[in-house]
Amino acid sequence: MANKDIKTLLADLDKIETDAKDKIAKIQDLKDLEDLKTKVLGRKSKLTNILKNIKNLDKEAKKELGSSANKLRVNLTNEFEQKTKNIQFKKLENISKEEAIDITLPGKVNRQGTIHPLTQMLHRAEDIFYRMGFEVVYANEVDDDYHNFQTVNIPEGHPARDSWDTFWTKDGHIAITHTSSMQNRILSAKEPPIRAVVPGRSFRNEATDARHEHTFTQIEGIYVDKGITFADMLGTLKTFFSEFFEQDMDILFSPDFFPFVEPGGMISLTCILCNGDGCDVCKKTGWLEILGCGMIHPKVLEMAKLDPNVYSGFAWGFGLERLIMLKSNIEDVRHFFSGNLKFIRQF
Repeated sequence: MANKDIKTLLADLDKIETDAKDKIAKIQDLKDLEDLKTKVLGRKSKLTNILKNIKNLDKEAKKELGSSANKLRVNLTNEFEQKTKNIQFKKLENISKEEAIDITLPGKVNRQGTIHPLTQMLHRAEDIFYRMGFEVVYANEVDDDYHNFQTVNIPEGHPARDSWDTFWTKDGHIAITHTSSMQNRILSAKEPPIRAVVPGRSFRNEATDARHEHTFTQIEGIYVDKGITFADMLGTLKTFFSEFFEQDMDILFSPDFFPFVEPGGMISLTCILCNGDGCDVCKKTGWLEILGCGMIHPKVLEMAKLDPNVYSGFAWGFGLERLIMLKSNIEDVRHFFSGNLKFIRQF
């Protein structure tokens, strides 16, 4: 997407809005309206495609197009909501006129299915990162030792391997322990600037309890370019968490060791259960550790054929279940894969 295309792109946004409003005005069925909403605002829509490629514009064009695209998304969302209310009101009005209701009949239980909370929040996280200029790359659930360990600076014999509880297949492959297994592939295949997030299921051979599962959803993120600093990482993560939790979130960085970043550490968020006052969940500290992160280790960049003297970047990884537990005050991570319909239907 070249800078000279900005006028064409703005015209495309106008056309998307005009066409969508014309179609909304003609629709009288809720299912047709929902199908149109998915087509216009969904992950495969023209609007989303424009937002995904906004990263290729210069700063001023990016600001102008991003502002216009986000205003369009808000306007169309309001249009769909208002149309939904109109259709529902008209339907109820017709029922009251044409159908006699016997209020003595027993009620019917609504058994309509719902989207799993993990899927709901994964889509939400992906959408936030899309709007921040990141692309989404999905991980291979089974991978080799080279990509899962060696390319993230954990070679054979490295003491850090002792801390990973790994599932191995008979042919020497791995049920990935983290979605960082895609990091080398992404860095090797693209030219900086590189902004990507990698969601996917990860697996650890460990005992389960209320806070730990052998299978969990991780979102890895990487950002590499010239002049990327530690402050860029903190700003990116603070922006994401504030958007995800729908409130301004304070973050705290604590130094820690991870082989694939230097310097590295843990990010903690203000405990949203007690607003930082201190409770049993945050162990009276007012903070909750959420993820590991840091500046990408020079060896990791070198293995991807990137010169660490020219490029720098940061990476992070967090478990999505932990964020949902905080957001929805869920006490046990095992609920997510329990198959308990009473739990699922709350969402």
